[in-house]
Amino acid sequence: MQQRRRFKQTVSLEERLSEEAKRLREQAKVLPHGPQREDLLRKARQAETGSHLSEWLTSPGLKPPN
Repeated sequence: MQQRRRFKQTVSLEERLSEEAKRLREQAKVLPHGPQREDLLRKARQAETGSHLSEWLTSPGLKPPN
């Protein structure tokens, strides 16, 4: 049986998603208006949304149901 590779993440998920969104937005800046640019901007928004959701889910204010 093959062993699964495991990685210890040094950067939080929120930071990685934010960096990805930033990188995608920078790529979209140099493209002309069109479907390719819109795809990059959509992916950037999804990454930002994922970052915010992850941050919200791990926040100390969120309590489990009783």
